[in-house]
Amino acid sequence: MPSDTTEYIEITGSITAVIYANDDNGYTVLRLREALTGEEITVVGCIPGATDGETLTVTGVWTTHPSYGEQFRAQTAVRQLPTERSDIFAYLASGVIKGVGAATASLIVGKFGAEALSVIADEPEKLAEIRGISPQKARAIGADFRKTSAMRALMEFLTAHGLKTSLAVRLYGTYGDMAIDLIHDNPYLITREQFGADFYEADALALSLGYSSDSPQRVEAAVLFELRHNLTNGHTFLPAEKLVAATCQLIGMESDAVETALRVLTENGHIVRETVANCDACYLEGIHRAESYSAERLLQMASIPASSARDIEKTIDDIERESELEYAELQREAIRLAAQSRVMVLTGGPGTGKTTAVRAILAVFDKLKLNTELCAPTGRAAKRMSELTGREAQTIHRLLGAGFSEDKTEVLFRHDENEPLDIGALIVDESSMIDIQLMHALLSALKPTCRLILVGDSDQLPPVGPGNPFSDIIRSGAIPAVRLTEIFRQAKESGIVRAAHEINGGTLPDFSVKYGDMFFLNRSSRQKTAETIVELVSERLPKNMGIHPSQIQVLSPQKKYESGTFNLNLLLQAAVNPASPDKHEVDRVGFTFREGDRVMQVRNNYDMMWRSPDGADAGTGVFNGDIGTITGIDLKRELVTVDFEDRIADYSFDSLTELEPAYAMTVHKSQGSEYRAVILSVTNAAPSLMTRSVLYTAVTRARELLIIVGDRTAVAAMVNNDRRQKRYSGLKTRLSK
Repeated sequence: MPSDTTEYIEITGSITAVIYANDDNGYTVLRLREALTGEEITVVGCIPGATDGETLTVTGVWTTHPSYGEQFRAQTAVRQLPTERSDIFAYLASGVIKGVGAATASLIVGKFGAEALSVIADEPEKLAEIRGISPQKARAIGADFRKTSAMRALMEFLTAHGLKTSLAVRLYGTYGDMAIDLIHDNPYLITREQFGADFYEADALALSLGYSSDSPQRVEAAVLFELRHNLTNGHTFLPAEKLVAATCQLIGMESDAVETALRVLTENGHIVRETVANCDACYLEGIHRAESYSAERLLQMASIPASSARDIEKTIDDIERESELEYAELQREAIRLAAQSRVMVLTGGPGTGKTTAVRAILAVFDKLKLNTELCAPTGRAAKRMSELTGREAQTIHRLLGAGFSEDKTEVLFRHDENEPLDIGALIVDESSMIDIQLMHALLSALKPTCRLILVGDSDQLPPVGPGNPFSDIIRSGAIPAVRLTEIFRQAKESGIVRAAHEINGGTLPDFSVKYGDMFFLNRSSRQKTAETIVELVSERLPKNMGIHPSQIQVLSPQKKYESGTFNLNLLLQAAVNPASPDKHEVDRVGFTFREGDRVMQVRNNYDMMWRSPDGADAGTGVFNGDIGTITGIDLKRELVTVDFEDRIADYSFDSLTELEPAYAMTVHKSQGSEYRAVILSVTNAAPSLMTRSVLYTAVTRARELLIIVGDRTAVAAMVNNDRRQKRYSGLKTRLSK
């Protein structure tokens, strides 16, 4: 077999086995039996939909893989359906056609020989001549074969234009055999929400197909792209003038053409345009529906008082006596409102007694014999809620029964208006993390009689997604709300709590005061800051305070520079989990994942299979923010096993983009979580990251110990910068009406 060479050569053969195939990008590993020599070789490359028995002509080079030896890396691949009886049998027996396995394949090839595939494609009714194949099954086999052929052609078309093959399933599911023709008619249709391609991919495709830069399809797609893109900036809508200006800049067009496109999109219902707070607001239709429904439902809930205990004051007194506590007046007001209202908000900073109030509200609901559920936006927040209340809590997504649609294009919830949750009350913690789409889903799943208690800290960072519902609800004044402000005696002794409240009030904490739970280490440079953090995690805290590195979370406002999360993850991995001959590792997305590494899931994956550590339970769903440890890397099967404490999941090497190293993470990623010890890296960064809310959120993540390492002037700058990113949102206005 040839050794490594840069000379491109051509090899033809038949596929004997598909070892691995990634549906998202078409990457495939297969075994090919060469036509000339009969020798079997390993071929790797983008060969979407490859199937046993197919004839394949590949052009590429020989390479040597460190673990698997010599492989042929294909740059191009041309496939043909098999013509030899043995290859036709292998093709049909592979399961490529539904309802055809090895036994049926043998019968078909035995009856029709080398003409088998032609019969299936053009005269499937002849299959009914075979004993055991009914006319109905014969038609189904023919239909599935034609679908498979069309899907393969679509995948090859997409691959040839540099697009993900996963688009093929969605496109074929919507357009069937017409998909390629319709893409030729309007390549920008792949940017529609159900398909998920971005504007730049569609634009490159369109230009390669000969479309002009001023085509109406291009301008309309650009307008929709701008609205979708700005959802990630937190906006539920854009003012028309800003939308037009941004689109003009994106595609280099005059405003007249963009305004025409906006008018067309509004007329056909893709965009909703209305006046909100004296603003000519442009919404994507789905976001407008989510915001309008949320406002309508919240106002409806607020207008109907809940039936409460006849003597709520006596009930509160009884609960005080049973819990051996004395509630502050604002806590009593919160408990009272919860008993009397269909919906209410409870907010307050650290140490103000939110947890105590929530426990009391739970006790009231128990006395009212209400079936009460607890939930939070993230798994870590739900786990913390369970620990603090002694009651089971789950993520909002799990509570609502989240899952993907069949074509994987959207998140669907089992519980909605048609199948609401069978509960009497719902208490939601860390509500500041909920965006308008999740708020819509949550409200849709509640019965009209259900009570809703939204708990959170409105001074923390807003949600990553569009809108800012928790803050908008409070600021509207339309929903009953209690803000706890009194810091209780025990909390006053905490440097973490005092610093959080001082920062929130715009005061730089006095770091010279000695607290047992908060320290500031001034460092003159980013490099010294990073060195100190590594020393703290790997040596000083484990040796001097008995805190294991797994209980320490390093945070930073930024990813870049020596003191940002990217570099800190590399340094911390080298310090606490260095390379070793007995540890397997794999290079992916700029990081070497290694057995023993701490990692974080960075997107919701509702289909990810998991099993309990004892193997007694199994299910699906790993969610954004879940943190675990890599316990195994199987180089042969290309699998990475991650233990999320209560769930174990396996990741293929190609799905490692869903994981990030978690020794250090951005403050934004830490929302909803709490850690025994937090080390915060603070050095100069972009002004948008150096804000009071970022610093406040970081400080409030620490439960027992907070160490701030970095530049004192940078900390002061964050305290003084109370600039909050403006979010275009209509919820407050709708509630205020």
